Amino acid sequence: MLLHLSTWQEVETYLQESQGIIIPIGSTEQHGPTGLIGTDAICAEAIAGGVGEATQAMVSPTINVGMALHHTAFPGTISLRPSTLIQVVTDYITCLAKTGFTKFYFINGHGGNIATLKAAFSETYAHLENLQISNAQCQLANWFMCSSVYKLAKELYGDQEGAHATPSEVAVTQYIYPQSIKKASLTPEVALGHKIYGATDFRRRYPDGRMGSNPALATPEHGQQFYDLAVTELSTGYLEFLKAE
Repeated sequence: MLLHLSTWQEVETYLQESQGIIIPIGSTEQHGPTGLIGTDAICAEAIAGGVGEATQAMVSPTINVGMALHHTAFPGTISLRPSTLIQVVTDYITCLAKTGFTKFYFINGHGGNIATLKAAFSETYAHLENLQISNAQCQLANWFMCSSVYKLAKELYGDQEGAHATPSEVAVTQYIYPQSIKKASLTPEVALGHKIYGATDFRRRYPDGRMGSNPALATPEHGQQFYDLAVTELSTGYLEFLKAE
């Protein structure tokens, strides 16, 4: 059940049966020569939709822009500062909590969001306490870190999975948007292992945007496999989260 395609009366009826909501969050950032700039948001949104269908859960609009400041030397990247993203997440949850939602399950598609989201949850709990709302609970679920997804990526790609612009995430976008598959000549030499500092330094160390990855290995068929695995594993995780006290 998609929040933005529902009426307020339908949401009110839903809340009589469940107080859980799934919030997809991603990023709008470069993903190498063949990865779509919207990859992280596309994957999170699609997988969240699948989990929502499987569990009959409400799914909120996607937070498409995340914390990706280290990618901003590449054209097209849009990033929020950590402090801004914390405020966005706090406002999302606060509005929903005021109307009766208590369980907030974030399906995340971008590793750079993890630290900020954890900080945002702490900030949000404190803010809600000031509003005398003390029953809100947040959980972070990174689809790319699902054990089943990680295992398949290693089986298919080995060390060529890399850490950014990975074949697994590119494959998911190819499955979702087969009309937007990109091709490019990729050099076999690709950097990996450098620490992440500022945007200019990142582009110098990772000139084509990849981090140890070979996205040329991606296929739409692989993408469907990753999608199915993530939906299955996260559906179980969401239902367990609803049951937990």
